[in-house]
Order: sequence, then structure tokens, then C-alpha cells
Amino acid sequence: MHLDGETLTVDQLAEAAYQNTAVEVFPEQAARVKASRDLLDGFVKSGRVIYGVTTAVGGFVNWLIPEELAEQLQNNILRGVATNIGADLADVYVRAAMLCRINSLGRGISAISPENFEKYIAVYNSGIVPCVPEQGSLGASGDLGPLAHIALVVTGAWRAKYEGEIMPGEEALKRAGLTPARLSYKEGLAMINGTSMMVGVAVPVVYHTKKLLKQSALMAALTLEALRGKIMPYHPAVHRHKPHPGQIKVAEAIWTSLGDSKMVVQDEEVDAWLSSMRSGEPQGMDQQIEDAYSLRAGAQILGPSVDALWQVDRTLQIEINSTNDNPLVIVEEGNVFHNAHFHGQYVSQAMDHVSIALTNACNLHDRRIDRYLDPSNSNGLPPFLCKEDPGIRHGLMGIQYCAASVMAEMRSLCHPVSIQTLTTTADFQDHVSMGLVAARRARDILNISYAIPAVELVCACQAVDQREGGAAKLSTVTRKIYAMVREVVPYLDHDESLTDYIEAAASLLRNGRLLEALPDGDLDWDT
Repeated sequence: MHLDGETLTVDQLAEAAYQNTAVEVFPEQAARVKASRDLLDGFVKSGRVIYGVTTAVGGFVNWLIPEELAEQLQNNILRGVATNIGADLADVYVRAAMLCRINSLGRGISAISPENFEKYIAVYNSGIVPCVPEQGSLGASGDLGPLAHIALVVTGAWRAKYEGEIMPGEEALKRAGLTPARLSYKEGLAMINGTSMMVGVAVPVVYHTKKLLKQSALMAALTLEALRGKIMPYHPAVHRHKPHPGQIKVAEAIWTSLGDSKMVVQDEEVDAWLSSMRSGEPQGMDQQIEDAYSLRAGAQILGPSVDALWQVDRTLQIEINSTNDNPLVIVEEGNVFHNAHFHGQYVSQAMDHVSIALTNACNLHDRRIDRYLDPSNSNGLPPFLCKEDPGIRHGLMGIQYCAASVMAEMRSLCHPVSIQTLTTTADFQDHVSMGLVAARRARDILNISYAIPAVELVCACQAVDQREGGAAKLSTVTRKIYAMVREVVPYLDHDESLTDYIEAAASLLRNGRLLEALPDGDLDWDT
């Protein structure tokens, strides 16, 4: 896989990180890296004062450092900020972060030496995964601590995982046949002064969130059938008159997925039935002309989450293909620029939006679960979907306990992280992004979010089997989803632990299996 510093997408990066794809850069990129380094060499020889090159960093920014101490300074930069704590980040996030850093350094504006750039790539390609404790990054000046733990391994320090074993970084390099990097001026800073770790966590989270939201639209279609909801609110003509892109995509997915359904309710059925009951006097009916919002407003509720994910995807793609470093050594300008591209506020706010999008989608799933289990709202289904031996059995009563608890946990987590700046470094770093914290928080919300739509899947298939005609009346698309669920979750005519069934349904969602029910195996939701 070639990285050009310009065109790497969120999905490409996520898939490369999961598959441990080897990478290289184009010759043009290598030439840019060399040109940037050569320009910096000239500045140093001319005696120019440059942050992190001939000065110290952070709170010691006002200290001049002689050129002959460059290696000591750069190594101390790595050691001084490698202060993260907690559990190590999963391998996929570390690999994604390294890919981000390679893509950024390869743009030829960070002035890393070609030799050490090649060493960084070689460490990634060897399969060495530095151990990166997940807590402790401020997200400006970039993810200093997490990226320093990676850079230390490149220099033969710290510890790493190689061939399934955790060992000292020096030993990992030796086993992989690599030699440690020797740092000169700016090179430690170039490796760590950026947003690559927060993006490395964000990218797999967004990759999976996009799949989950697509499956949420398909589940809305299945529930519309199982709860005998009305289809006309999803007619394309309706949504042309409030044309939010995400709303249109969700409505289209539901409408087309139910094109041949015999279970979903058409407006003319309701109109004919209600018209036949007219008596000339006001009267109450046991049916109504419109559904509750969780059935009728699915496109308007889920659509904003889809729109938010599109914007997040665009934000991350810009960040992936950027030089998020300080200072910049720009060959075309023949100059060096002090700046603040390391600041992760864009990523932090984007990941807050991911957390909100996930929580909002799960709120919708949660409300539909309640409708399944409450006989006053389920259009003729038995209480708690317990058709056999009610009262002696609980049916699916207990499954809502799980969903409600997880929903409460998601909501409690969904407080904005991007506003949580705290001043550090003697007021030098007086506004920070907490971008990695926001990305990790979105990861945690995603990890538990699958349980709630999984519960809805179990309820939906139980309800379908209790409707007249059963699964035969479902649409072609939703019948395939029903069949997938029935492979791992049986019809429940007796009480037993539901834990394994919830987990099995959640596994379908984690793997994106519901999308296989579509004719093309996916929804056309390009960002």
C-alpha cells in the first residue's frame, strides 16, 4: 500500500490497520522528505533560532540549545513526555496511529531525516507494535505521551509487542532485524508533535459506527413490520420537502427495504378501516392514523446521526492527510513556520459528535424495545412477547433490564470531552483538546452500544414469529435479516438465560452482517 500524504481515507486506514498491511511511500514523497530536511539543515548551519531545533520545548521554550546537544535534547523530549498510564491501547489503534504518522511525515514538511523516516516505516512493516498506555494525553501539543511511547521503541527503548510477546523495544528491533534510530535536531519532535494517536483511535471507531448506523436503518425497517407500523411516512415524496441528506438516506433505506413487505401497514388499510367505523358521532378507536415517533420519525431521528458521521469522516480525512506538526519546514516557501497544527480540537469535537450520534441512535432502539414489550403499544403482541405460559414465564421481560442499564451507562458517558481543557506547562499550554480522551470515550460507547440494537433484534424476531403469517410476510431484505438472527437465536417458548443470545445478536452487528441482506451487500451512503 502506497501512502501519498494526500488521499488516504478513513476506511482505507482502518482496513490497513486491521489487516496489518505493509506500506511504502512514493519516490516523490521520499524526495520531499529529503528536501525538507535539507532546508532545515541549512537553517541550522546559518544559526537560525527555531523551536525544538535550537531551542528547548514546552515550558523551557525560552532556552537556547547548542547544535551539538541535539541528540540528547530529542531523546529527552521523548523520555520527558512518555508519562501515559493505564491499560495498553489495542494493537489496531497503535497501528492506525503509526500509519497516520507515516502518512503525515511523508508529506515532507516535518523535516525528519530520510534515514529515520525509513526506520519508522520499517518498524511498522515488521509487525512490531509499541506498548502505548491509553491515559494521559492532553491532545495539544498533539498526543505527546502516546506518540513518544511509539517513538521510544523506534529508538530501541521502552517496550513493544512482537510475534505475540511483550519485550524491551531494543529486543523487538533486534529480533526483527532492525537497528535503532539515532535522533538529530527536531526528529523526536517530528515523531510526537501531532494528532496521530487520537486519529488512530478515532478511525476504527468511525469505521464501525458507520456500519452500525446503516444496520440501524435496516432494523428500523424490520421493526416497522414486526410492530405493524405504517410505511407511508418514508415515501420519497415526503422527504424531498425536508431534504437533509442523512434523513433522505435513512428514509430511502427503509422504504426500499420494505418494497415487497406483506406485514408493514399501508395508509389505505388504516384509512379504509377507520372510515368504515364512522358513525356521525365522536368516538374512540383502538387504532390510530399515525404511529408513535419511534416508528414514524426514524429518518428524522437517525438522519442527524448519519449527517454527523459524514462530517466526522471529512474531518478525520483532512487530519489524516495533514502535516499536524510544529514547526513546519515548507520547501516551496523556503521557510520555517512556527504554528499550532498539533492542536486536536477538530478531532476532539468530531469524536464528541460520534458519541452523541451513537447514543441518539440507541435511544431510538431503546424506545422501540419498550414498544415490543408493552402490550398497550405493540399492536396486538402478548405482554413481554410471552405467548406461551404467561405469568409462569417472564418471556422477554428481563431483556429490557439489560438494554435500559446499558442505555443509562451510554448516556452517563456522553458528556462533552472537547470542552474539558485544563491549563498546563506554566500556562504555556493554556488550551488543550483532550482529543484522545474524546476518541477513547467514543470507543467505549461504541463497544457497549451493540447490546441495545441486539436486544431489539431478538425482540423483533420473536414478534415476527407471533404475527399471523410469520416471517413469510416479511420483505425480501428483512426476511434475510430474520434468518441470520434465527441461526443464533431461537424462538423462545421457555425461560432461560438470554445473555448468550444478546451477545450472539450483537456479534452479527459488530461484523456488519445485516448489510449482507441488501442486494449490493451495503447501503450507498458515500460521504
